[in-house]
Amino acid sequence: MSLSIHLWSKWGLTMTNNRPKHFSSEQFPVQNHCIQIGDMLLTRLTQRVGSTPYFAYDRKLITGRIKSLRQCLPNKIKLHYAMKANPMPAVVQHIAGLVDGIDVASLGEIKVALDTVMLPSKMSFAGPGKNEHELSCAIAAGIVINIESELELERIVALAEHLAITPKVAVRINPDFELKSSGMRMGGGPKQFGIDAERAPIVLRRIIELGMIFEGLHIFSGSQNLKVEAIQDAHEKTLQLAVRLARESSIPIPSLNMGGGFGIPYFPGELPLNLAAVGENLQHLLNRLEPELLETQFVIELGRYIVAEAGVYVCQVLDKKGSRGQLFLVTDGGMHHHLAASGNFGQVIRKNYPVTVGNKVGIAETEVVSVVGPLCTLDLLADQMELPKAEVGDLIVVFQSGAYGLTASPMSFLSHPIPCEVLV
Repeated sequence: MSLSIHLWSKWGLTMTNNRPKHFSSEQFPVQNHCIQIGDMLLTRLTQRVGSTPYFAYDRKLITGRIKSLRQCLPNKIKLHYAMKANPMPAVVQHIAGLVDGIDVASLGEIKVALDTVMLPSKMSFAGPGKNEHELSCAIAAGIVINIESELELERIVALAEHLAITPKVAVRINPDFELKSSGMRMGGGPKQFGIDAERAPIVLRRIIELGMIFEGLHIFSGSQNLKVEAIQDAHEKTLQLAVRLARESSIPIPSLNMGGGFGIPYFPGELPLNLAAVGENLQHLLNRLEPELLETQFVIELGRYIVAEAGVYVCQVLDKKGSRGQLFLVTDGGMHHHLAASGNFGQVIRKNYPVTVGNKVGIAETEVVSVVGPLCTLDLLADQMELPKAEVGDLIVVFQSGAYGLTASPMSFLSHPIPCEVLV
């Protein structure tokens, strides 16, 4: 119980019968029972947007998170943004001026990134299924391509020869270890991601033989991790693996992208990541580097950790109904916009995201309700949560919604309108 109270108090939520209620947060201040996003009252912002549902992202919170990362991580670490977490052009434009690089995963993301101030040479293109058109565009733009297979390497060779351009490439490694306690393990066994560590020296030598511009390695073992010890262990093993590959291939490693995996808390019982401890351990590891990595540039690549807590999803109550002893708030938003909040984006056992009635925060009268959407399926945003008493027209807010929200959801399902996104 104490862990739940500790976590939910981060959002100003208290627990009653294991259900969160009431909201008042330093992240999103409250004035007259209404949360503020980007110094604007939720009700006023909703008028400005003109319709619900919508996603709103607070630029000051994004800037603050990047500032915290700069303060806690060693100076030698470069910070990259993984655009897949939130590819909204305005968000990417804002972040591009604050970080050292951008990771893209499609031609659509490439086009957004190229419209920012970030140099193409500071962008990396990752993904196990890049087609020839995407590869050609990346080569022509001068973007670093993370090679994920030996066949992809040969495909890049042919395309580069046709374009008469020397490509910039890195090698994504499928490590022989995994990030323990991660939301998604992306290394350590048979994976579609990257080249197995044992095959990597052959590929590295092939790249040099072909005369390509070798930019370095990308070793990413997992995501959404809140355990400092697991991240520390992964960082140490990543550096050890990079040294081993440099020795076995006799090729220096210009840059080492160590991935990310920094998690954020979503549910009761989860505690925020101790970023300072992660940074201190990284500094300790960098202070005792092996000779093979003394000239290497190091990168931490983060997406969710930068944007998730800066965003909210807002929808409006359309109906309030009782059914056999339970109350339901029926809204105009749902899983087609926010699949993760519905529990259908990686959860094994569904848990509630932090949710509140955004224009009635802290009122005394509460009730236990389920918040559901308009879809003719199991469209659930909050299951039996104690919330401020709501009526038709009130605004439901889902927190922790800045990452893997709109673009990670089945927007076309039932052909409802696509919600707006705003950066405030």
